[in-house]
Amino acid sequence: MSEPIVWLTIFVLSLFVGVEVISKVSSTLHTPLMSGANAIHGVILVGAILVTGFTDSTGPLVVGLVAIVLATINMVGGFVVTDRMLQMFGRRKRQEPKA
Repeated sequence: MSEPIVWLTIFVLSLFVGVEVISKVSSTLHTPLMSGANAIHGVILVGAILVTGFTDSTGPLVVGLVAIVLATINMVGGFVVTDRMLQMFGRRKRQEPKA
């Protein structure tokens, strides 16, 4: 079996496992999992910045900049979603009666 087929098989199997695992998560556990994922994305962003900062050629610099942009979008989007979910569980402000 050739190496690209092995890598493709692993990738496809990991997609199926990921979908099955995520689909079984209850909504009460989703917010803590998103918070953990946001922390991981922060580490990925710092790593992408460090690796991109030490590169000397154009190709890795472009790939690093794309990685930084995508990691930033992913991390900020995760925090926005987590914040909106936490607002759902917060107390609602009372409506003042109009005179």
